[in-house]
Amino acid sequence: MTLASSAWRDGGEIPIKYTQAGEEASPPLTWSNVPDGVASFVLIVHDVDAAVGSGTDDILHWLVWNIPAAATTLAERVSSMPQLSDGTRQISATGPNYRGPGAPAAGPPHHYTFELFALDTTLDVPAVGAPPAQTRAAIVAAMAGHVRGKGVLVGLFHRQP
Repeated sequence: MTLASSAWRDGGEIPIKYTQAGEEASPPLTWSNVPDGVASFVLIVHDVDAAVGSGTDDILHWLVWNIPAAATTLAERVSSMPQLSDGTRQISATGPNYRGPGAPAAGPPHHYTFELFALDTTLDVPAVGAPPAQTRAAIVAAMAGHVRGKGVLVGLFHRQP
């Protein structure tokens, strides 16, 4: 499976517009080469560098699940509602919305990993009622044995001093 954005190339710098230093708009994403038998998609966006040296989990920037099987995109500026009209659900570490990259000015750029999973089921995990870390753990547990494919897109961000 291939995950891409028209806003940056894999491994490239995420434009300011999609970060905490800009508009914090969710970026446009597209995917292709989806395997057969997909019932839904899950998107996990996280800062893999946030936990380095801290001994804690990385920072969840966006968790979107029950994206319909027929979907091939997430448009720019996805609504900040916990559940969308098509059944898609979402959260981040700060609420029911995309949380843009916000790496500190000190230190190297952070790697923001966008992982899209194709599942052979939909997930019965509510969008509200639990802390984001618990919801993420519940999603990952519910995905076990149901992943049919995966696409990854990495973007870099470093806040200017």
